[in-house]
Amino acid sequence: MPEKYRVEITAVAETDVEELWEYIAKENIDAADSFILHIEEQIGRLEIFPLRCPLLPENEQLGTDYRHFLHGKYRIIFKITGSRVIILRVLHKARMLDSEML
Repeated sequence: MPEKYRVEITAVAETDVEELWEYIAKENIDAADSFILHIEEQIGRLEIFPLRCPLLPENEQLGTDYRHFLHGKYRIIFKITGSRVIILRVLHKARMLDSEML
């Protein structure tokens, strides 16, 4: 059986999710609930095989080894530390990550 990782979410990423929900909920609360539920399900799947997700294109500039996956127009950015997967940000996929965003 593959190693299982513990998935954690930072306060900043929690705020990203809350703001995303609020933005979508202005138009449709049910759609906001559904969208966030799907993101949370995908985050939960990182317990197994988080290395399947690609590295960030920004890693070279940032000096990091962060990974991400896409959900709709958003990308969930995370790092792997030992047996932990730490969700760092949930951002629109058009936004590039920079050091000030962490």
